[in-house]
Amino acid sequence: MEGNGGDPCKPVGTGMTRVFELFGKRWTGLIVSVLMQRAVYFAELRRAIPGISERMLSDRLTELAAAGLLVREVDEGPPLRVAYRLTEAGAAMEPALEELGRWAETHLAGESGCPKRE
Repeated sequence: MEGNGGDPCKPVGTGMTRVFELFGKRWTGLIVSVLMQRAVYFAELRRAIPGISERMLSDRLTELAAAGLLVREVDEGPPLRVAYRLTEAGAAMEPALEELGRWAETHLAGESGCPKRE
């Protein structure tokens, strides 16, 4: 593209790379979206995200915890239950995710995922 004043081959920044390494994975954004509302038990998370398997949910929660975006809290019960909540770093993503949601409502058509034609 000419006239943009920038190098068209400029490498992607490390921050953007790290964001999409995590949020580019299926289900991650939906999990965080549910957790933005409140702390949630594993079974509630699974019900809130139709189509996600227990294994995939567990894997994504482990990745988010390793990234410092959520914490796992064990309620000894009985019955034993595990809740997940966002850390301060995880909760700080809310404005960015809300903005992405607004962008999607404006620029992406219904369930097809195809951009609106201008």
